[in-house]
Amino acid sequence: MPKHTPLYNAHRALGARMIAFGGWQMPVHYSGILAEHRAVRAQVGLFDLSHMGELEISGPRALEVCQELFVTDVARVQIAQAQYTLMCFPHGGIVDDVIVYRLAEDRYFLCVNAANTETDYDWIVEYNCGRAEIINRSDAYALIALQGPQSQAVLCKLTALDLTQIRRYWSARGEVAGVSSLIARTGYTGEDGFELFIPADQAAHVWNACLEAGQAAELMPIGLGARDTLRLEAGYLLYGNDIDAETTPLEAGLQRLVRFEGEPFLGREALRKQRGDGIKKQLVGIRMAGAGIPRQGYTIWDDAQPVGVVTSGTQSPTLGVGIALGYVPPLCADVGTQLSIAIRSRRVSATVVARPFYQAGK
Repeated sequence: MPKHTPLYNAHRALGARMIAFGGWQMPVHYSGILAEHRAVRAQVGLFDLSHMGELEISGPRALEVCQELFVTDVARVQIAQAQYTLMCFPHGGIVDDVIVYRLAEDRYFLCVNAANTETDYDWIVEYNCGRAEIINRSDAYALIALQGPQSQAVLCKLTALDLTQIRRYWSARGEVAGVSSLIARTGYTGEDGFELFIPADQAAHVWNACLEAGQAAELMPIGLGARDTLRLEAGYLLYGNDIDAETTPLEAGLQRLVRFEGEPFLGREALRKQRGDGIKKQLVGIRMAGAGIPRQGYTIWDDAQPVGVVTSGTQSPTLGVGIALGYVPPLCADVGTQLSIAIRSRRVSATVVARPFYQAGK
C-alpha cells in the first residue's frame, strides 16, 4: 500500500487528484497542471515534498565517509551550505542524486529521492562499516517548498529571519509560523524559492499558514504534474528517468561535479577510465521543430537510423513547444544537430539544444 505524507488529508480537502508515486500517495494536480505551472513561473507555488527521504551522517569521521560516498568535494561545503551531488556504484552508474546540507562541523543532512530512501540508507550503512552514525530521519520530517518570484515575499510574513541573507544553496535555522525549521534556498523548479524541513507533526499547521500568507500573491498549491514540467524546463534530471544505475555522471552531462583528483570515492576509477575511453551515449536537450509532444520511451532518429530514446518529455507551458531529454551517440549530441522523434505513426523534426530550456529572467 502506498504511504501517506502528513499532508494527505490537506490535499484531499483541497480537491487534489491523487496518484501513486515512489511508494506514496501524492497530489498530481489541484486546479490543473498548466495553471499550476504558470503560477510558479509568475507568482508562487506551494509544494508538499514530504515523500522525499532525509538521512543523517554524523560523528568525527562523517566527512571521511561523505568523501568516499559522493563524487563532489564535500570538504568544501561550509556549515549551513548545501551541495548537489551524486553517489555512484563501483562501475560508475548512479546510485542516487542527493542534496547534502552541512548542519555542523561533523553533521551532514541528506535529502534523497523518495523511491531510493531505503536503498540509499542501506548502501550508506553497508559502506560506512561503523565509522559514522547513520540515521534515517525521514519519518521525523515533512518537507514543504515555496517556489516562484513571490516566494520570499510570502515566507517573510511567516518568519523573523532576514531571508535576503540566505543565498542560493545555503540554509538557516529559524521559526516558520512558530515552528522550528531548517530553511533552505533550494528547489527543483528553476525559480527562486525555499524548501522547509519541519517536524512531521507540524506539517498541516505550516502548510495552512503558507496558504493564508500567500493569498495576496495568488499562491497556488502545486502537484507533481507541474513539478515535472517545471523541472524539465529548468533542465533538472529525474532519477529513474534521466539517470539511473546504468548511466554515469559523464553520460548525463554532470562531469562538472566529479573530482577526478584528490581523495578517492566509489566509482572514480570507472569514471576515469570512461573519461579516457570516451562515452558511448550522451544526454541531450531536444526541442521540437514540428507539432507533437515527445514522451518518455519515444524513439529518437537520425535520418533513417534509430539512435536513442526520450527519457523525459513534455509540451513546455512556458515556451509553447515540445521539449525532451534523451541519450544519443556523441556524434549526434552537438547543439544544432537535426534529429526527429517518432510520435505515433510519424517522425517529427527536432533539434538538439543547450540546457536548460528555460532560465528565470531570460
